[in-house]
Amino acid sequence: MVKRIVVGAHYGIKDWLVQRITALVMTAYSLLFAGMLIACAPSGHDEWRGFFTPTWMRLATFVFFLSLLWHAWIGVRDILMDYVKPAGPRLGLEATVVVVLIAYGGWAIQILWGS
Repeated sequence: MVKRIVVGAHYGIKDWLVQRITALVMTAYSLLFAGMLIACAPSGHDEWRGFFTPTWMRLATFVFFLSLLWHAWIGVRDILMDYVKPAGPRLGLEATVVVVLIAYGGWAIQILWGS
């Protein structure tokens, strides 16, 4: 019997699945958004504000951004794990990416629900 040596962080199938689900969410939103733009293209600032006034549109847009941020985190983390071998610099870069992604999430909230 051959014993398998397990190495790494064991993210595997969960992260693979999350990448596919977040990609589907972003694709669905992009198609919805494109369809709405074709149906009634806003031309000025007030029309764009009106475009995002309904709560369902704000929530759909926020879910899109959450999916985008989660998708980006998994991708960047995997790249860092593959190409930055020393633990210290890798953890520093990962922490920087987390802070930036959280800031982007906060910015999305400010844009969607700010005044």
